[in-house]
Amino acid sequence: MEKKKLGILLSTPPEHKNLTTVVSLATEAMRRQVDTYLYLIDDGVGNLDHPKIDALREEGVKLFLCAYGAQRRGIPTTDKAVFCGLVVLSDLVKGCDRFVTFN
Repeated sequence: MEKKKLGILLSTPPEHKNLTTVVSLATEAMRRQVDTYLYLIDDGVGNLDHPKIDALREEGVKLFLCAYGAQRRGIPTTDKAVFCGLVVLSDLVKGCDRFVTFN
């Protein structure tokens, strides 16, 4: 049987309360053996180096980052996330059983 897939989009900066909600949701999904994908876009790209995002990545969350948003905000490329565009985001939306956004 194929595992369930959850996609999460985060577009708010690290100081926004959405980060806490996203971390809780992703942690619970991983606990339930759900493949979890997190896409950071717009001001959300600023969460890339947040310790809570690092912890999610270490737990197995697959992390994607909007390359355009990162470039506009001066965030250098790193191996912490897959730097990509909206085509990948579209594929995530289509490929996940559930997809939620935090704006």
